[in-house]
Amino acid sequence: MALPPFHLAFPVHDLDSARAFYGGLLGCPEGRSADDWIDFDFFGHQIVAHLDPEMAPRRHRSPVDGHDVPVPHFGAVLDMAAWEAMAERLKSAGAEFVIEPTVRFRGQPGEQATMFFLDPSGNALEIKAMADPANLFAQ
Repeated sequence: MALPPFHLAFPVHDLDSARAFYGGLLGCPEGRSADDWIDFDFFGHQIVAHLDPEMAPRRHRSPVDGHDVPVPHFGAVLDMAAWEAMAERLKSAGAEFVIEPTVRFRGQPGEQATMFFLDPSGNALEIKAMADPANLFAQ
């Protein structure tokens, strides 16, 4: 069964920097836009950056497997080859990581490659890949 696309609307302080980050750096095709928002195809899902010049990112962290994970965050689960390519793309661009590309939960059903970084507005993103994609929801 194919999954339906997910939709997420989130604030950004500047649309030009959002366009450069999501469209340029992450390679997400741009969809519709207006003066105060932009749609992006985020790995088959619709995300919409809405202009909020006064936005202030949240700074909460939650301990997960020895790392301080930024909350809230959003992201995508890629296959391992696409995850490795994205990690290399971000490193080559000089991206600053909140959590460097790493593997966590080694040897457990939830073993995954993961990385966390911020967009120009301070929104936290996680890109991950499961060692065994069938274990995405394993306990």
